[in-house]
Amino acid sequence: MTEAATEPARPVMVLVGGAGEIALGKDVAVQALAQARARGMATCQTNQAATLAATPEVREQCDESWAVDFEDPAASAAWAAGRVAEGGRVDLVLGVREAAQIATAEIAAAAGAPGNPPAAVRTVRNKDLGRAALAAAGFPQPRVRLCESLDAAREFVAETTGPWVVKPRDAQGSEGVRKVESPAGLEEAVAAQEPGKPYIVEEFVTGREFSVEGVFLGGRPVVLAVTEKQLLPGPLFVEAGHVLPARIPEELRADCAATTEAALTAHGLRYGVFHVELWSTESGIVLGEVHVRNGGDWIHRMIQHAVPGLELFGVVFDDAVGSPVDRERLVATRGAAARFFFPPPGVVQRIEGWDEVVAHPAVLHARLAVEEGSRVGPVMHSHDRLGEVVVGCDTPDEAEALARKLVDSVKFCMAGE
Repeated sequence: MTEAATEPARPVMVLVGGAGEIALGKDVAVQALAQARARGMATCQTNQAATLAATPEVREQCDESWAVDFEDPAASAAWAAGRVAEGGRVDLVLGVREAAQIATAEIAAAAGAPGNPPAAVRTVRNKDLGRAALAAAGFPQPRVRLCESLDAAREFVAETTGPWVVKPRDAQGSEGVRKVESPAGLEEAVAAQEPGKPYIVEEFVTGREFSVEGVFLGGRPVVLAVTEKQLLPGPLFVEAGHVLPARIPEELRADCAATTEAALTAHGLRYGVFHVELWSTESGIVLGEVHVRNGGDWIHRMIQHAVPGLELFGVVFDDAVGSPVDRERLVATRGAAARFFFPPPGVVQRIEGWDEVVAHPAVLHARLAVEEGSRVGPVMHSHDRLGEVVVGCDTPDEAEALARKLVDSVKFCMAGE
């Protein structure tokens, strides 16, 4: 008599930190979980208890949800170690939130799953440490200093050449980031930082700004596309739009890709998705922030249109479990663009043209965060943007033109007009 065959247990993919409550984060999380489920994986998420309750669309994609605080990496590692000790599985990990990256690395290490070294992730999560590591590896970097007082910031400014940038050590979304043109503007920029927390002051880099998107395959970085950033004018650093792939000469694209791959390797990073910011300057490429997550601002949707057939997170899962990945197909052959809404300050009386935008066949995503009666304030960081349109076309030029046209076609009629 033979024993009945036992169906092998499905691999378990853990989404560390789940999703935040904003639309972008939930969309990224749902796509990542859906791509894991399409590969026959069981799905699990960890997140703070309140956010688990507030994100039912993410819970619906998960076989398990656990209240584990990603802002406590040690507790996250202990949860993973305990799960494995009790016979549970943690085969793959992924974190799509910036603040969850250290916990993601710690869970992978504790469970023996593929992941990035926790020390390397801590380095890139702290902007001053990341710059110091890149400089030590021979990459050109602006001078930077971690400051805890206005006097320390003034001392650095007196020793260096302006303009300067003042920003939080580990924040995102352009929050708290200020350009300082002269020493006289330093105090206001420092006052915008979170009280009691250290911040950094660094020399401003003059050049065109891009980001580089990619994945790690076989432990090595593979660039999928370079994204062109379009910023609002002024002292703040808020993106008005993106175009992918960037409309740049092939030599510059190759330089951006090679520099990014070399920097990620120098950091010791080896797993997941990456998004690296840089500038093209008169003297060459200068690296900015390094992230081991997908790019924000709906870049995950843009790149999955530009690279036909791409499942951004699914490629990572395939590689991790040994499924073949056709690298020759990981090329951006189409164009995509995102454009954001910036209504004038005041009270919205009515909105015209929105239904036509949503109905356009080239729209990959569209969202409007204001309605009649909403009060619009000034734009200070990325979270103040009040909606966006993301389109996919045959070329980046067509996509950029269409995104602008659609955004401009929406009219915000303010009270008193």
